Amino acid sequence: MSNTEDNKRRVQAFFDALGAGDVDALVGAYHDAGVLETMGTTLISGRFDKAQISAAANGIFEAFPEGLAFTLHGMVAEGDKVAVEAESRGRHASGALYNNHYHFLFEFRDGRVLRLREYLDTELATDVLCGGQRRPGAAAP
Repeated sequence: MSNTEDNKRRVQAFFDALGAGDVDALVGAYHDAGVLETMGTTLISGRFDKAQISAAANGIFEAFPEGLAFTLHGMVAEGDKVAVEAESRGRHASGALYNNHYHFLFEFRDGRVLRLREYLDTELATDVLCGGQRRPGAAAP
């Protein structure tokens, strides 16, 4: 199996763990120097190191007590990078249906996630995940 195929398999396993609520598997998928970058200026945006990823993952599972399912619509791999088009669907603890669309860019080192960049509909994230709250000084649409 090629490195790109191995990395695509790792991405699928990552989303399988996410769908199963397996925090240990998610955190274990990251390289020791691994980071997650959630794009935008929402309350959940930012750069998170491996230690912070565990707390963030636990927060996701608390926010979606019935789970958050991901559908992968496509993957393209080259070298140590895998680009993913995906969609999530789940019932937020507030009762709101959350159905977001994403582009994820995974970068691997030594078979683990070195960097994961998450691009998403930030307005939907603000409305549902952040209860409409914005960072101080952030412009409203």
